[in-house]
Amino acid sequence: MKHASTILRAAIAAALAASSWANAAELHSYRALALTSAGDRLAAIESGDSSGGKRPHAALAIRDAATGKILTQYDPCASCSYDQPSWSADGQALAFIATDGKAGTATLYVARGADVKPLATVKGVASTATFSPDGKQIALLATVGAKKLTGATQAGAPLVGEIGSEEDEQRIAVVPAAGGELRLVSPNDTFVYEYDWAPDGKGFAVTSAKGNGDNNWWVATLGYVDAASGALRVIAAPKMQMNLPRVSPDGKTVAFVGGLMSDFGSIGGDVFAVPVTGGEPVNLTPNYAGTFNGISWRGNSILTSALVGSDFAVVALDPARKTSRTLWSGPVTASGSRDGRFVFNGDGTLAASVHEDFTHAQHIVAGRMPKLAAITHDNDSAEPQVTARSVTWKNEGFNVQGWLISALNVDASVKHPMVVQVHGGPAAAVTPRYVSGGERDNNTTRALLRKGYFIFMPNPRGSYGQGLAFTQANKRDFGGGDWRDINAGIDAVLASAPVDGNRLGLMGHSYGGFMTMWGVTHSVRFKAAVAGAGIANWISYYGQNGIDQWMIPFFGASAYDDPAIYRKLSPIETIKTAKTPTLIYVGERDVECPPAQSIEFWHGLKAMGVDTKLVIYEGEGHGIRNPEHSKDLVQRSVAWFDDHLK
Repeated sequence: MKHASTILRAAIAAALAASSWANAAELHSYRALALTSAGDRLAAIESGDSSGGKRPHAALAIRDAATGKILTQYDPCASCSYDQPSWSADGQALAFIATDGKAGTATLYVARGADVKPLATVKGVASTATFSPDGKQIALLATVGAKKLTGATQAGAPLVGEIGSEEDEQRIAVVPAAGGELRLVSPNDTFVYEYDWAPDGKGFAVTSAKGNGDNNWWVATLGYVDAASGALRVIAAPKMQMNLPRVSPDGKTVAFVGGLMSDFGSIGGDVFAVPVTGGEPVNLTPNYAGTFNGISWRGNSILTSALVGSDFAVVALDPARKTSRTLWSGPVTASGSRDGRFVFNGDGTLAASVHEDFTHAQHIVAGRMPKLAAITHDNDSAEPQVTARSVTWKNEGFNVQGWLISALNVDASVKHPMVVQVHGGPAAAVTPRYVSGGERDNNTTRALLRKGYFIFMPNPRGSYGQGLAFTQANKRDFGGGDWRDINAGIDAVLASAPVDGNRLGLMGHSYGGFMTMWGVTHSVRFKAAVAGAGIANWISYYGQNGIDQWMIPFFGASAYDDPAIYRKLSPIETIKTAKTPTLIYVGERDVECPPAQSIEFWHGLKAMGVDTKLVIYEGEGHGIRNPEHSKDLVQRSVAWFDDHLK
């Protein structure tokens, strides 16, 4: 009878959970905010929920920054996707880029009031349009004749013909704001990753590197490009990765976020400053117990965004005194603009951001610092679908944090299976994202929760949120301290949640895929695993991938100079210990983690007699973006765990 009542309670809980999922509202999304200098109007790229398996088309909405009321919308190209908008200094004009993937073009538009005009078109790809300080010119990043979309996570170009003979080079281009010819400015043999106008409009601070743009960001230098001649001079070449170069209002200093980073755009580190004339960068935030991910100069101060433990924060820095002051913080995921997770008006008194957490869908918040309030309510009817809590534990002297989520109405009197999801990177972090009840994005997490699984998402050493030393703590130690942190976190969950320690699953993508491969060759704790875009053999990987430069900062040397450490950290070296049934998947044209790595691991598991399957998704890069592929992956992953954990 006890067994029967247990089954009945579980069935009732599952029925209640299914009911809550079924009543889900459609979602509205917001991204790429831009706030006028006066702080009165806010631009955002917005879209409704997807339907019919297709990704939603987005448009630019202009809202009153105080009330959230939509004042006007811009959507000049129904077949295009839009890049982050940018206001002119006087707030009278808005620049943005529309990309037509089918046509292979990117068009710069300028909107003034109700008037929207195309200013220039690039045959290729373009992004990041910004007005010059005097409003007379617009700069953008352009790749003329691009063979692929920008970034190593995008699907790679077909590997045919003479490899490496012609590289895409992303360059700064300038066009008069009143109309005229687009002029490529920066050197034609250099890939510019980011730029910022100098206050006098005569040049740009840039991060750049010669050669292949996908590969060389890890060795990019900080420089200055003269707008008239296009000449590039190096300001600094620190042995760290850099994001967000920003020039001070007096034009004398460049600030940037620097640290150990594993992917361009996954921003995290300390804030550094260096004279525009050149020199050694100075750390403005030494020993800060968090990770900075945004920079906006305001007068002599720098307004930054940061991840501090489980919270996002707005932090004001005094560069002269090297002091910091927290203006706002909260347990949310914040996203904002090209300057970081928050956008600010001209004097820094007003701010805006897109916020969400596990139980609240996206909404725009705005207001006078430090008080921020929701000004959009499109998603107010989206009810919580999960229960979530931050889990903290100590391991080997480190403070470690992660997230545990489950469906609503879980029966705590019975033990439930749990899947451990390891994030990519490794320089990244899991932060709270709303789990919807619809079918948006074919989310694997939602599908598992519907089936009664708990999900544990740890942020072990190597992650963001605990400071630069914590992020650097897994150098030359992949699968070492980070793996022990994850297992200690699982122990903390088992001691405090109704989870069955004999029904644990493991999954991850990219670095998380490597950790999954590592886990199943170093543990029998898990009864099933799903490894996405993983790395089985660091030696062979070094010669296969398109981004080998990323490995030097983490391994300390190339695979040719120090092969021993690469072998030591390769899951294939311990393949004979593997027993865990493992589903493997990867994109056919993955530049970062080529399919050969997944094939090698799959081949090894089959040789050991381990239950395994391999799926290679046609045309996909590092992310599985095709909606049909994504849906297939979710179904396969959940079925795999159901077969082995239920």
